[in-house]
Amino acid sequence: MDLNVGRKGQAQTTVTASNTAKAMGSGQLEVFATPAMVALMEQAAVNSLALPVGQSSVGTSLTIKHSAATPLGANVFATAELVEIDRRRLVFSVEVCDEAGQIGLGMHERFIIDIEPFLAKTQTRKQGM
Repeated sequence: MDLNVGRKGQAQTTVTASNTAKAMGSGQLEVFATPAMVALMEQAAVNSLALPVGQSSVGTSLTIKHSAATPLGANVFATAELVEIDRRRLVFSVEVCDEAGQIGLGMHERFIIDIEPFLAKTQTRKQGM
């Protein structure tokens, strides 16, 4: 696995009726939703990783600030930069911008997992339901 601090990933989207606060239930306005921004931040972090077959990563923590509204039709861009590596724990600095400037920023933590054992452990949760 080739992970180094400074590694970057990007993701982008366009604000449409389906990713607005009104559509996602996080508000009443047709502006880019905070949950959609969070998903874009996570996607940028995932896009920075090139993990071996059999491994993936899962998001475990996200601290964000959504500082500006973005209207329908605007393009939105997220960048994630790997700033800390602690064994399987990865910490990213994330920033989201539209064409007018920054709309959000934060810190995102992910853990590298082995897919099969992770899914097997997840299935055991069904027994407790």
